[in-house]
Amino acid sequence: MNPTLRAASQPELSLAARPKRSRACEGLLALPPPRVRGGMPLYSALAQRRSTREFSDRPLTPQVLSTLLWAAYGVNRDSGERTAPYWRHVMVIDVYVAMADGVWLFEPQGRTLIAHLPNDIRAATGTQEFAGTAPLDLIYVAHGERMSGLSLVERRLYASVDAAFIGQNVYLCCAAEGLGTVFRGAIDYRALTRALQLPREQFVTFAQTVGYPREGT
Repeated sequence: MNPTLRAASQPELSLAARPKRSRACEGLLALPPPRVRGGMPLYSALAQRRSTREFSDRPLTPQVLSTLLWAAYGVNRDSGERTAPYWRHVMVIDVYVAMADGVWLFEPQGRTLIAHLPNDIRAATGTQEFAGTAPLDLIYVAHGERMSGLSLVERRLYASVDAAFIGQNVYLCCAAEGLGTVFRGAIDYRALTRALQLPREQFVTFAQTVGYPREGT
């Protein structure tokens, strides 16, 4: 269970154990600034990039979570552009963060987490057992309504490519931070869509589990 973040409806948790709460809205959690300098050299991260399917229950700190989400799909220029490329210069992917304390929507511009659901839906993010017990599952959701003029097949194709770019960023960040991760398509998509309570126009592309590797793996 991740003690670093709790849903906004649980105020009894010590503020020292989670990111600073935004004063603007009780449904927001402000993340600390990500680490954007230094770290592991790129070629070393590429050499260490691999998929992990055995995770410890060690939680991610707010700092590590912030850096991970920034690497995934954060803002890296004053123009508002992202760390990952995207289809036809249209941002169609949202990154949802599923943890033991609920589901959050990553808002890159404000570097915040927006409370989405108070439920622990990690087990619904994949058909493999580890998805339900690892500290963090990222869910890449596409806005189909932003991809006008494309067939459903084309929408899924292009959205999946965008999600894959984000997933590779997560892989490299995890290598640099000593984390394990695996990009997953083994998902009951209907069940996960219901669990996330997505509008009809939006759809899940892939999910990605993140956590510290279990010792000995």
